[in-house]
Amino acid sequence: MCGRFVLFTTSEALTGAATALPGVRSVSAPEGTPPPRHNIAPTQIIPVLRPVGRVPEGIDVEISPARWGLLPSWKRDAGGPVLFNARAETVPDKPSFRDAFAHGRCAIPLNGWYEWREKRPYYVHPADGEPVMWIAGLRGTGTDTVSATIITTTPVGEQLTRLHDRMPRILAPDEVETWISGDTDQARELLRPAPETLVSGLALREVDRAVGNARNEGPRLIDDIGPVTG
Repeated sequence: MCGRFVLFTTSEALTGAATALPGVRSVSAPEGTPPPRHNIAPTQIIPVLRPVGRVPEGIDVEISPARWGLLPSWKRDAGGPVLFNARAETVPDKPSFRDAFAHGRCAIPLNGWYEWREKRPYYVHPADGEPVMWIAGLRGTGTDTVSATIITTTPVGEQLTRLHDRMPRILAPDEVETWISGDTDQARELLRPAPETLVSGLALREVDRAVGNARNEGPRLIDDIGPVTG
């Protein structure tokens, strides 16, 4: 599960990270990019990367805001469970997700995410300076609201397996174009867990329990409070 995440890379750094992706020709952000956030929770607004055009030289993409918690196309109101995660094993066929899988695949940028083990929060992040990661996501427009969910898979590697039984599907840079603009058969191939070579570059550290309150915010939330145990 991924119920909280961090995105402090914004503005030109975020659009630059998208521009650097293989196969991307241009990046626009007509509504701007969000401010740095260190405790993003479901139902809050997040940025998503989606395709808006294709030419022989590559794809044109847009960074746009979405509510975190998918509202399927057939939804009439925002009531009911918040669909902030979608299991990779079921998204092509589950009614809540299959239309978004066919027509609304997107990538969600983050610098890291939080996971809890025995009520203790841990921050999972790239060990090499916390660059932007791109996560497989789905985008919907139910209730005339742009919304999104994060796709999760079984964990990869001993460290993350001990932490939780699910993890976000991190996309390698050369997988992003295929995920957001390829056909559904190509996208199905990416519903498997991320390559271990990609996940092996992740580190985790225990952080303050203040992150459990979604009203708390700021870079102190990702400060290391001690060695990982267990």
